[in-house]
Amino acid sequence: MALEELYREVILDHYRNPRNRGHLDSHNASAQGVNPLCGDEINIELEVEDGVVSSVAIDGQGCSISQSSASMMTEAIKGKTLAEIDELAHRFRAMMSIEDDVDPGIDPERPGAALGDIEALQGVRQYPVRIKCASLAWNTLLEALEPKD
Repeated sequence: MALEELYREVILDHYRNPRNRGHLDSHNASAQGVNPLCGDEINIELEVEDGVVSSVAIDGQGCSISQSSASMMTEAIKGKTLAEIDELAHRFRAMMSIEDDVDPGIDPERPGAALGDIEALQGVRQYPVRIKCASLAWNTLLEALEPKD
């Protein structure tokens, strides 16, 4: 199976079988993200304990790219510290060519070794209008984790 086909299957699997979908009984961080150009919506709820994301849930609607990205993100951040999540978000943004000063660390010889399933989204770069779809969940996550006054 070609790498591109494998990535397509990963994206479709996350779209058809989203991980961590629903709502948390209790959460101490949340945000809602909307892409008004296409109608994609993401709601994220997080339980952060001692600087670690212990639980995460997403809800929303939209295209396969936005919803798959959200599902992949939830798997990647659960159990991670806020610093690790910040680094992961910057690596994702670098992979999407949004940030030039960060190396995402992707090894073409070892697909998924650096960012796991998230690497399946790197083909989205070829379609600049879809980068916002893939980034919506990540931007919403960062908003949810911003310190509140």
